[in-house]
Amino acid sequence: MRVIKKPIAVKAEIYKLGMEDGFIDGKPYIETLEGKHFIGKGDYVITGVKGERYPIKPDIFKETYSILK
Repeated sequence: MRVIKKPIAVKAEIYKLGMEDGFIDGKPYIETLEGKHFIGKGDYVITGVKGERYPIKPDIFKETYSILK
């Protein structure tokens, strides 16, 4: 079966210091539904419809998301 993901608007921000949930060995991370994920300069932080957050690399963001006007 092939499917297509429903278009749902989510919040996207470029990571900046202070958005992380903590640090491990000096590397920032955010808590996601799957556990801790490291984030870095230029990464996007996506906030989903239920407030869940996850990081996404800039190249994947540009291929996957369109900015709404």
